[in-house]
Amino acid sequence: MSDATLHNATQDPDDFAVSISDSIESFIVAVTEVAKGDEPDSAVPFLLLEVSQLLLTGGRLGAHEDFVPDERYEPDTGPEPDVDELRERFATLLDPVDVYSEVFDPYVPRSEPVASRISDDLADIITDLRHGLAHYHAGRISEALWWWQFSYLSNWGPTASAALRALQSLVAHVRLDQPLVELDGLDTDSGIISGDEERLAEEAGKVMAAEIAGPLGLRGV
Repeated sequence: MSDATLHNATQDPDDFAVSISDSIESFIVAVTEVAKGDEPDSAVPFLLLEVSQLLLTGGRLGAHEDFVPDERYEPDTGPEPDVDELRERFATLLDPVDVYSEVFDPYVPRSEPVASRISDDLADIITDLRHGLAHYHAGRISEALWWWQFSYLSNWGPTASAALRALQSLVAHVRLDQPLVELDGLDTDSGIISGDEERLAEEAGKVMAAEIAGPLGLRGV
């Protein structure tokens, strides 16, 4: 079925839910494997592919008419799985290109860029996706679809979009032989002051292209 018809109310929601859940589970499994660090040379290109595919799933959710859960109040899904180990694995794997800059909302006039981390983004995305999967596996299909759609619009969609831009930029810097300027102390814990925009734009890493071509598994010049 064409994505153009995915918002159609006559479509069986269970068919749509199966497709969405399969895509989400595939993303979680694949990205968790990357975090193990067994193939660090291909980590960034692989994450670029996986986040791109996840955003297609998010786009399908965003284009669909609003889902309405069966229950007025969200049922308890139990304790959230801990993602701290996953976050730390990604921080180690992606160091020193983990930190990047983004504009939180491109439609807010004169928005200043803020520092973010790809490792934080991936952990937060997986937390949102797993929450919906808990509903799905418990048989609460409408609740799962509502949660995935709502959290796509409010949190994991913007987060994944920002991470994708950072990952694409890393690949582009190496493929186009555009060195990244070394960081000078800025981090996600530092305050943003006026005039830092130029430095923040270069905050994707602390290394020159010669230093990141190997870890990214890309051919530099």
